[in-house]
Amino acid sequence: MGDRVEIPDEELTIPRAAINKMIKEILPNIRVANESRELILACCTEFIHLLASESNDVCAQQQKKTISPEHILAALDKLGFGDYRADAEAVLQDCKEVAAKKKKHSTRLENLGIPEEELLRQQQELFAKVCIFQLILN
Repeated sequence: MGDRVEIPDEELTIPRAAINKMIKEILPNIRVANESRELILACCTEFIHLLASESNDVCAQQQKKTISPEHILAALDKLGFGDYRADAEAVLQDCKEVAAKKKKHSTRLENLGIPEEELLRQQQELFAKVCIFQLILN
């Protein structure tokens, strides 16, 4: 694995609110000390860095420039976390389904990035021009 670049801690961590929410969902009736929350946060951050670094190595070995889900799954295996592969694949499938639904519901109109009110105004302007043009021809 390559050398790690040191970045200030505030840029490296998962938001504390996200960790607190996960802890609360998993352990609703148990109090967790702040030091324990910090340790969980540090472990999660380190795991993500380790997985990202190994995924990058797998990607580079395949002479690719973009880390794909397959690189991450291979990195899980190489790091000894193959037991998590099925869960990771299930999450990947869920993400693909959500993306497909979003794409399916997306229309060309939405992709223009122009507010609906502005498009309606432009349409009315064009109708007015057509009416004037028709009056001139008749």
